[in-house]
Amino acid sequence: MHQSPTDLQIVLITGMSGSGKSVALHALEDLGFYCVDNLPPELFMPLVKLERTSLVNWLAIAMDVRSASALPLVPEQLRQLRAQNMQVDSIFLDASTDTLIRRFSETRRRHPLSQGGHCDNLLDQRHALADAIELERGLLSDLRAQSHVIDSSIIRPTQLQSYVKSFIAAPAEQLTLVFESFAFKRGIPSDADYVFDVRMLPNPHYEPALRALTGQDQPVIEYLRQQADVALMLDHIRHFLDHWLPALTSNHRSYVTVAIGCTGGQHRSVYLVEQLATLFGTRWVTLKRHREMDARPPQN
Repeated sequence: MHQSPTDLQIVLITGMSGSGKSVALHALEDLGFYCVDNLPPELFMPLVKLERTSLVNWLAIAMDVRSASALPLVPEQLRQLRAQNMQVDSIFLDASTDTLIRRFSETRRRHPLSQGGHCDNLLDQRHALADAIELERGLLSDLRAQSHVIDSSIIRPTQLQSYVKSFIAAPAEQLTLVFESFAFKRGIPSDADYVFDVRMLPNPHYEPALRALTGQDQPVIEYLRQQADVALMLDHIRHFLDHWLPALTSNHRSYVTVAIGCTGGQHRSVYLVEQLATLFGTRWVTLKRHREMDARPPQN
């Protein structure tokens, strides 16, 4: 955990309906947090005050758009708690609109902002659901802006739990830097603060002996290390981050996600994420995510 056992650590879970808030809350419950789901924002500060006098050291709270009228209170509440030097982490779970529509369709659940009227056909239903999702994005935009964002669009629930646990385990005294590899063919991660396109680099996919391997395997590592353009790209990204990360820290940014994308999200982007995490890991709190590899089903 982030703090000494006598302090209260608070984790706020917010995000889009259908993005996995219950999965994230279960992950925190596994870590020993006292969890409260769907707390109205009006009760946030009273609950914190109560728990500071109890034996609870770790408190996790989930809020969602069902409390829409009071959600504007939350950003100021977070600022007040942080001004009191309390450890408050805010995680926002996001997903693409298409993913959310599919999840609601599969579960036959109604979106909390959907209208009560009945749509006569599937196209109308999809439009109504998409409108509700976009309305929700607008209502939650302020919370998203000051949270660590995790895109759950294509990862498995177990991987989402792993992401949440890794984030909570990171020290809180400084900025947390997340390096994430991805495939452009599956879309840009919505949680990215910076995106670097490395599709112009030599591709191990076209080497038959390397095609089935990843950027974590030594033959691919050796191949990419021999490519001058790969070394140049790594150096350019390193210099960019070296220059701007201190400025982000002085601007009180707590989380920065740097996404590296190639065609398949298996070789070049994975290699560069691994190298960057090593380079910056001695100076910053760093986490690694490999979206396409993490989305694969577990091997038997």
